[in-house]
Amino acid sequence: MHHHPLRLGCIADDFTGATDLANNLVRCGMRVLQTIGVPMQALKSEVDAVVVALKSRTCSRDEAVQQSLQACAWLRAQGAQQIYFKYCSTFDSTPQGNIGPVIESLMDAVGTDFTVTTPAFPANQRTVFQGHLFVGDALLSESGMQLHPLTPMTDSNLVRVLQAQCDRPVGLIDFATVAQGAPAIRQRIAQLRQQGVAVAVVDALSDADLMQLGAALKDMPLVSAASGVAIGLPQNFGLAPSDPVSVLPRASGYQAIVSGSCSRATLRQVQRFIASGLPARALDPLRLTNAAQQDVVDEILTWAQALLPQGPLLVYSSAPADAVSATQNALGARAAGALIESTLAAIARGLVALGARQLVLAGGETSAACVQALGVTRLQIGAQIDPGVPWCYGRAPAPEGATHGLHLALKSGNFGRDDFFTQAFQALQGARP
Repeated sequence: MHHHPLRLGCIADDFTGATDLANNLVRCGMRVLQTIGVPMQALKSEVDAVVVALKSRTCSRDEAVQQSLQACAWLRAQGAQQIYFKYCSTFDSTPQGNIGPVIESLMDAVGTDFTVTTPAFPANQRTVFQGHLFVGDALLSESGMQLHPLTPMTDSNLVRVLQAQCDRPVGLIDFATVAQGAPAIRQRIAQLRQQGVAVAVVDALSDADLMQLGAALKDMPLVSAASGVAIGLPQNFGLAPSDPVSVLPRASGYQAIVSGSCSRATLRQVQRFIASGLPARALDPLRLTNAAQQDVVDEILTWAQALLPQGPLLVYSSAPADAVSATQNALGARAAGALIESTLAAIARGLVALGARQLVLAGGETSAACVQALGVTRLQIGAQIDPGVPWCYGRAPAPEGATHGLHLALKSGNFGRDDFFTQAFQALQGARP
């Protein structure tokens, strides 16, 4: 078998972000493997890209840097020709990081003095104009992200946000340059390098902009972005969209949704699911603070057991910002988040034990906790449900040394249409060969 080098080595700062990136690469013709954490052994399968999913978005800065460097070292050892650091399309971070420090440490690791960065993802209404990030027609700081419990985004000027996190100078490649195409972008990069700029935020308003940017990044050792730029990179390796790369095994078993995200899109999805008369059960975080966690889990699983055979059901802790802050005040933000995540993860395990084999997991932290609790270590990426969200297939350890094949959709909080929770399962049934 002719051995291809690994073309693209990707590091994602959370699990839903990893599948979002893998989704865009697969749609553009790459064979992609997603690993949960840094693998222990060498890559065995023949793929064009590997996406290493880390949980480094909201951990401490030092931990994020260390995990990212480990992932980078492993990917380079597998022969990756280009490293791609993937963060969220809403640029989730704080003045301490973790985006800037990770970018700078990866620059050192690959030995480069310059990289570009952009969270633009026009298919999901994320655009960058004059260095400012827009979510739909709203500035980032007016999009709901200013209320995020862990990474409130109150400034939309990414050059300023990133400069606060970086030691090196941050600059801008603006829309007027990008509009002139790849040669103009290359020229501007050369200019910025001469001026001593190390990291350049790039404006992008459309997929066409990202395709031009992608072509300009052909020889750049390190790229950092949300998943948007991914559509412009496969062309550099002579790859074009093809269907067979996204065929998953056939789906079976019961269907369930576990949702911990408090973003506006997810809250709408929860409301729509309930409004359509389907079974849903809220997890009351304040009960967790004074009740035994196990009691709450057992109660929900008893409720679920009777309903699973009838079709999809939803367990959610998703709540508007005021309810979230009540829980945080009772417990502290980190403790509240960790308690809810571990409870949802225990519920996800219980649902699988009851025969659920198709799971939608909503929210980055929730997805990570559930995937880790289920013991899934690698995911095959299937067809897209909505922009940024594909179905994935992985195997989870089961009793007596067996494994369960699971279909998982890891949905970033802000992604997906309002009817995503029902559409996802319909798409999976429709995908049967």
